[in-house]
Amino acid sequence: MRRLPLILLTGFILLTAFVQAQTKTYSILIKGGHVIDAKNKINEVMDVAIQNDKIVAVAKNIDPALASQVVNATGMYVTPGLIDLHAHVFAGTEPNHDYSNGTSALAPDGYTFRAGVTTVVDCGGAGWMSFPKFKKNIIETSKTRVLSFLNIAGEGMRGGEYEQDINLMDPKKAAETALANKDYIVGFKLAHFEAESWVPVERVVEAGNLANMPVIIDFGGSSEHAPLSIEKLFTQYLRPGDIFTHVYTELPRRDPVVDLKTRKLRPFALPAQRKGIIFDVGFGGGSFNFNQAIPAIKAGFLPNTMGTDLHTGSMNGAMKDQLNVLSIFLAMGMDIPSVISRSTWAPAQAIKREELGNLSVGSVADVAVLGVRNGNFGFRDIAGNRQQGKQKLECEMTIRAGKIVYDLNAIASAPIASR
Repeated sequence: MRRLPLILLTGFILLTAFVQAQTKTYSILIKGGHVIDAKNKINEVMDVAIQNDKIVAVAKNIDPALASQVVNATGMYVTPGLIDLHAHVFAGTEPNHDYSNGTSALAPDGYTFRAGVTTVVDCGGAGWMSFPKFKKNIIETSKTRVLSFLNIAGEGMRGGEYEQDINLMDPKKAAETALANKDYIVGFKLAHFEAESWVPVERVVEAGNLANMPVIIDFGGSSEHAPLSIEKLFTQYLRPGDIFTHVYTELPRRDPVVDLKTRKLRPFALPAQRKGIIFDVGFGGGSFNFNQAIPAIKAGFLPNTMGTDLHTGSMNGAMKDQLNVLSIFLAMGMDIPSVISRSTWAPAQAIKREELGNLSVGSVADVAVLGVRNGNFGFRDIAGNRQQGKQKLECEMTIRAGKIVYDLNAIASAPIASR
């Protein structure tokens, strides 16, 4: 019987805590962080309040007593959850399937949240024939929001002959699949085609026209012939809003944006960007070179979006993750608001998902809390060239749909009581 009062007291305490939680205005309050929200033109210290899965207030000096949980973000940046426009997450176990239900792709959740990423766009892993499996195995099972650029090749990025068969590049079937899955498919992808032909480009753009969606192009052939002209691609095929990825690559089978002899930006690059073509980093395991990026940036040709090309061949190489890519661009002279906008609001606009990539009141509560380490850091490209940097971005916390899914240094936890 002695235990009865203790049980009653414990129950009373729990009930009181429950009632208090129910009467709080906010479920999470992020206090004192430097908010960067390109859509709403915010670049200053503000508080961000969340209730359930929505942003409900962005203002100064929100009362912490109104929140069930308070996150102290003093000295940190608070941004919309990052969007990786170019990733490969159609992971599977099939041999020789590369990025389409194969082992070259990665299941997203273990690689996204720790880098502040809440949305990834799988870049062509699934084609119109394999999308149902991708949707069932990855999209529907991931906590990360997973979207798709549908490959114009029927079986997606399965490799080898499967990406070379023009007969399986069916614009009508690709468009039908996209329109039937508009919640997930945001455009179309062409990649890895090796023959000296413009037919695949014509077909992926046709799919884009049929579905009123953008296309993203990974442009390069084999070493057997000269690469097709990117000037022709930009001027004759791509529409405003279409995306060219691997923009700073320097490989023998690709036509580069910076002239290999003069090391000057080629004259058609800036006009193509002004036309509305979107240029994505697409760093990857073999698609980023400082010898392209540095002179291009000095000439004013900055990337529009910061896609990583995340896969098993890039995550442990020069690329690593999205924050490392952003840190590389800081080392090349860009500032923090610029790299954040190119990994939040800009990709949201590119994929026509403008409900994402911002902290507007009423928007889904996808949030990244980022720290900046100052010091001496080294970054490299895929050719082994090294760039020195003074700042490195690091993810402190990621919130996906109002829930804390990553907390590096337990900034959301109350300190343990002294003993």
